[in-house]
Amino acid sequence: MHLERNHPTRAANNSERLRISSSDVHAGELYGESTSHLPCAESRVLSFSSEGRATSAHKLCQTLLLIAVFASVAFAQPTASPTFEVASIKAAAPEPQGRVFVGPALGGPGTPDPGHITWANASLQNIVNTAFDVKNFQVTGPAWLTTERFDYALKVPDGATKEQVRVMWQNLLKERFGMVVHHDSKEFQVDELVVGKNGHKLKEAKDPNAPLAEGAPKIENGQLQGPGMFTMIRIDEKGPHATTTANTQPMINLVTLLTSQLGHPVVDKTGLTGKYDFALDFVPNMAGVSLSLPPGAQANGAADTLPDLASAIQSQLGLRLVAGKAKLDVILIDKLEKVPTEN
Repeated sequence: MHLERNHPTRAANNSERLRISSSDVHAGELYGESTSHLPCAESRVLSFSSEGRATSAHKLCQTLLLIAVFASVAFAQPTASPTFEVASIKAAAPEPQGRVFVGPALGGPGTPDPGHITWANASLQNIVNTAFDVKNFQVTGPAWLTTERFDYALKVPDGATKEQVRVMWQNLLKERFGMVVHHDSKEFQVDELVVGKNGHKLKEAKDPNAPLAEGAPKIENGQLQGPGMFTMIRIDEKGPHATTTANTQPMINLVTLLTSQLGHPVVDKTGLTGKYDFALDFVPNMAGVSLSLPPGAQANGAADTLPDLASAIQSQLGLRLVAGKAKLDVILIDKLEKVPTEN
């Protein structure tokens, strides 16, 4: 590293400069010992301050030299990767009657409780997706990613950002589950979610800052009592039909529902940045789901009266899907332990 300064009294001679190298520095010089052996030590050239007083270039040289040394030391220090201050991971207890509630992570930056994160019944797939900001189709790993579930209680360092918390999740997977991954990119057929020509029909949330309640969403008479989102699938003689109800939800949660139901990537291009209330009635995609239909019922009978999800968002929400292509990051898991190390 070199510092160069034009000679102040010989501006016309651009070739004559003071040249200071950090390689010329010895440890003792940082504590005021002699620096007479330096190339600029014997210089008697004068520089001038704004007040017009002459200053020894020798002193200026030493000052610049110390700045250079301390700057090089500062930049050489590695930055520690952020981690959670405390991380408790416990195997999730099975839900009664075979039900499984998987809610979003609660707390963290941007919420009323930025210093803590709790997540109940989260699968390892949920954690990987959150850590790398990807969806299921962008992750290649063991089949049990979706079945191994844990409860997480985490302490977040003061002032941490959402992006830093993603890195903390990555480090948690490395340290507690021994995760090793590599990245690649892949071009996907995608649907872009855009606002229809007549505008959207979403209702803006009354209180966009309302906190998400702990545990499962509170539902009374089929209505959400506070922020949350749930999809209820009913099966009758006409087959399965679904109702999604959302209260105070960002567009990313609608995109996640669309991606899951359509089975391919959906990219948010609506430009809508608020939180909204909405409801959707549609015929769900039950591919891969074993159905026990009532006698005489048809697996797709509800399609005679209800639209599929793509049609429903257009007629009921004023949004539409446009086919496109996008190159997305993909995560390939090389190693991952099924059970974490102890707390």
